[in-house]
Amino acid sequence: MAEHTPRRDQPRLRPAPLLFEPAEAASDPEHFFDLESIDDPRALLERATELTLAFRAAADRATEFQALAAAQLADPRRFDRLTPADIAERAEWTEDYAKKMVEFGRDLMRGGEGPVHADPV
Repeated sequence: MAEHTPRRDQPRLRPAPLLFEPAEAASDPEHFFDLESIDDPRALLERATELTLAFRAAADRATEFQALAAAQLADPRRFDRLTPADIAERAEWTEDYAKKMVEFGRDLMRGGEGPVHADPV
């Protein structure tokens, strides 16, 4: 999805903790939404599939919000607007990807694509 620019001088960031997973469970690297405790492979496949679909939907929705924010930050009517290069730096994208996200966000704001889950590239 997103093209991230490498930053060798900074440590790789961990994903944000998920709010609905208990803190003590999240601190255990082997724990992942209690999947490790499911013995039945059918139940494991069903639950893992549910989680996969939920994470995909969440990632798609978050991408839409990123695009909306990028378009708002690049709006030429703003006195404090940002260039695609500035947006790319803040979001750890390439400049080309930032331009695509700005356009995607503008399309979303115009209602061109609505709340679909489309990849801007």
